[in-house]
Amino acid sequence: MKKILKPLINVIVIGALSLTINIDKNVLANDIANTCKYDSASKANPDYSTMNCLLTETALSYNVPPEIVKAIAEGESGNWRHFDINGEAIVTADNGIGIMQITNQAGYNQDKLKSDIVYNIRAGVKTLDDMFKRKDLPSINGGERDVLEHWYFAIMAYNGTKPVNSPFVQATGEINANAYQKRILRIIEKLELIDLTELPFTREHFQYDSNSRENIKFSAMNYDFDLPLTKSKYFFKTNQKVSSITNVTVRTRPTTDSPSKGTLHKGEIVTITGPFEYEEVSTKKNHFVWYPVKRNDGTEGYVASSYLNYSASTPTPTPTTPVGSIEVSKFADYKADQYWAEDFQWAVNKGLISGYQNVYNPATKKYENLLKPNTNLTENQMLSVLFRYFKSDELASTKPSSSWSADVNYQLASKYALPTLGGKSASKQVYAVKDITRGNFARILASMHYGKTVSQPEAIQFLRDFDLTTTKTDAEFKPNDSLTRAHAVAFFHRFEQIFNK
Repeated sequence: MKKILKPLINVIVIGALSLTINIDKNVLANDIANTCKYDSASKANPDYSTMNCLLTETALSYNVPPEIVKAIAEGESGNWRHFDINGEAIVTADNGIGIMQITNQAGYNQDKLKSDIVYNIRAGVKTLDDMFKRKDLPSINGGERDVLEHWYFAIMAYNGTKPVNSPFVQATGEINANAYQKRILRIIEKLELIDLTELPFTREHFQYDSNSRENIKFSAMNYDFDLPLTKSKYFFKTNQKVSSITNVTVRTRPTTDSPSKGTLHKGEIVTITGPFEYEEVSTKKNHFVWYPVKRNDGTEGYVASSYLNYSASTPTPTPTTPVGSIEVSKFADYKADQYWAEDFQWAVNKGLISGYQNVYNPATKKYENLLKPNTNLTENQMLSVLFRYFKSDELASTKPSSSWSADVNYQLASKYALPTLGGKSASKQVYAVKDITRGNFARILASMHYGKTVSQPEAIQFLRDFDLTTTKTDAEFKPNDSLTRAHAVAFFHRFEQIFNK
């Protein structure tokens, strides 16, 4: 069953947004049913391949990542079921209807929500889309629609921003593994075979009264995380170059039941040769889809979408990458006339900073690799750079003792008695994701250098004594200003030139 173009839909794409013009929703629903070869009058659950198609095509019509929609359908209905054995729509005790468990949604025909799977799915996807557009929910890195982790709060809101969905237990700071959005993200990982990045929230980000059913209050309305986030695998274009994220078998047809045509090696670049296709064995419930690809030797076959990734123009540095082999001018916001130009060239090749790969650049309205030199660093992000520089082997070998994403950094900070504001206790975790000031950075760097805790005035004097800063007074140093990425790489580069040359 191939994904085909829908000529009745007129879509204009601008950056990460799709503006759909004059779409009759009934025509759209009929078009999706026809594309997926589904009889809307049927009172039986469609086979898995058809249901995959219905969920995916509806998601794409709203510019919503299909991974999110399919996982919600899985979590809400269990096994993608809409009808029971008697051909009646499944309705739960709280009046959730069908596959998307639409509950008390005004403006929808309740009988049609029960009788028409396509209508029910569309209602669920429209609800999810509305959640993403809400201005009273936080966004992540500005909120790019094709980045899966950016849907964190929209997924939460689909079920409700109630205390039960806080990722932390307010009273103890413990992880709440049953929070709705965490369960849905686990489904994506398990059934789409995708490793998502855990976002470094703390319980202070989610304020609520444990004895009340009032909505959670959020401590910030945008979170900027310098982390490798995950783009949807459903937007690859024909003739686009993509890379394999692991060793994976190339199949003759879009199913694992077909013969092998060889193995793609991790990092191998292949070319997408056409639209994705759905699993040809209808009884197999795969959340992923299959892309036809062509290798450099001319071999053609199919690879599951889970194992493909956008091929960045600039490779991520590794310990074996020779210094100078990565040209930072390939980053769209690199400027050779800036004071930090050589510093970033050094830091990227050293593996201290990797940049943001394939993110939306509002200046050019394109997806590009960015350095973001003027973005502020949090204390946790700065510690990552610090330990990559001073203790790279220990950073790589230290095992986390909890599920907190900053655990390892603060294990090492404690070991080396660094004067951090953040820490592993629940009351201190909030400071890990706050911007670090230039003064606090100076203290941590100087304390790491001397092997003992030093005061802020001593730290700034240390920077001045060794020409790590050209400022002459503490006021000129601006210790209370936030530390930017450009500041950080400049300090580390000067440290390298003075102490390790």
